[in-house]
Amino acid sequence: MNRCWWCGTDPLYVQYHDHEWGKPVTDDHRLFEKVCLEGFQAGLSWLTILRKREHFRSAFAGFDVDRVARYTARDVTRLLGDARIVRHRGKIESTINNARRAIELREECGALSDYFWRWTPDPASRPRRITKETLVGMATTPESTALSKDLRKRGWTFVGPTTIYAFMQAMGLVNDHIDECDFSGRTTRRIGVPGGTRSRTRPSRSGARRQ
Repeated sequence: MNRCWWCGTDPLYVQYHDHEWGKPVTDDHRLFEKVCLEGFQAGLSWLTILRKREHFRSAFAGFDVDRVARYTARDVTRLLGDARIVRHRGKIESTINNARRAIELREECGALSDYFWRWTPDPASRPRRITKETLVGMATTPESTALSKDLRKRGWTFVGPTTIYAFMQAMGLVNDHIDECDFSGRTTRRIGVPGGTRSRTRPSRSGARRQ
């Protein structure tokens, strides 16, 4: 089995790579959870967050936007005392703030997915080949920079361009499995498929929960 190099051999990371990372997601609940967890990852490894993900879900009411938006200073104090999660005041307060901003965005756009999937890049703008070297040198893209800027203008926090590009990769807005990865859909057995492209057609909601 050929995989992207970054998941290594840790069973939890391999399962995440094989069954979640890069598969298109249009479920608002999961989109909100992921953008929050990417914010918590800042300065840390994703594996650290992945190992704590169930604890984060418990601490943040399953990342239910409406419930998290009602968190108060008392909840912040509670979460700062929870050793199961990353106890960073700024990131905790950011998650609560972003839940409130997500409600505003949902009211404006109808669904978070309708907003986020607007930022899917044109396949023609993507690298012809996706390799380890390509990805190492591509921590941000014009689309992730523009999306980050728009979110920050709307009051979101911990949504810098690098964080947002990681979010786009994980949620399938881009297909960044390397060409040799068996999960990329671009293995050498598939002749004539341009590397690094994905249809810009938004996935249907019925098929969204594949991760």
